[in-house]
Amino acid sequence: MFDTIVLLTGPVEQVALASVLRGHRPQLGIYPVTASEDLLGIDAGLLRRARLIAFSSAVIVPPGILSALGFGAYNFHPGPPEYPGWAPAHFALYDGAIEFGATVHAMAERVDSGPIVDVARFLISPDINVAALEGLAYAHLAQMFWRLGQRLATEPEPLPVTPQSWGSRKNSRRAYRAICDIPLDISKEELYRRMRVFGANHFGMSPVIHLHGVEFRAVT
Repeated sequence: MFDTIVLLTGPVEQVALASVLRGHRPQLGIYPVTASEDLLGIDAGLLRRARLIAFSSAVIVPPGILSALGFGAYNFHPGPPEYPGWAPAHFALYDGAIEFGATVHAMAERVDSGPIVDVARFLISPDINVAALEGLAYAHLAQMFWRLGQRLATEPEPLPVTPQSWGSRKNSRRAYRAICDIPLDISKEELYRRMRVFGANHFGMSPVIHLHGVEFRAVT
C-alpha cells in the first residue's frame, strides 16, 4: 500500500513541499531526506510502501534504493532536457542558449535519463546572470510541483510520460572544473565569457591559471 513520500530536498523546501503534499492527503507519511547517507538508512519495508520525490537536489539516489521503492521516484530538475546533469544554468549561459526551463522526470539508474513527465520553458534575457536564471528555473519547478502534487500524493500509478528526450551531453562537476582551468593562450573574448558565467566561485570553484607551478585564482 502506498502511504509514504520520501522527500529529498533542502531543509527550507522540506516544510513547504510537505505541506503541499499533505494538503492533498493529510494522512500521508513524509520521510525527509537531505543527504545520500540518509537514504541508505531507510528501512526496506518503508521503501516498498513509498515513492521518492527529489526537488532541485544534487544527491544521486543509489540504484539499490530506486529498485526497492514500491511506487517509483521522480526528480524535479532545475533545467530543460537539453541540459541534463550538473549546473545546467551555468552551461546554458556559457553556450549562449536563448531558452531555458525545468524538467520533471521519472528517475532511472543513470542520472537525468528517465522518461520525462513535464517540461516548462522560457526565454533567456540577454543580460541575465546565473543566479537570476537559476531563480527562474526554481520558480517554474515550484509551479510544476504545485500542479503535480495531488497526483504524486494520492495516485499509486506512475505518472504519464511525454515523448520528449534528453540532450546527448550530460554536464558534470568534472566538466565544470575543466572549464574553470584557464589556458595561457585564451582569447580576451573567451576569458570574459568564462568569467561572466563561472567567476562567482559557485560550488567553491572559480577560474584559475597555472603558471610555473603557481595557481592564480580569479577574484571578482
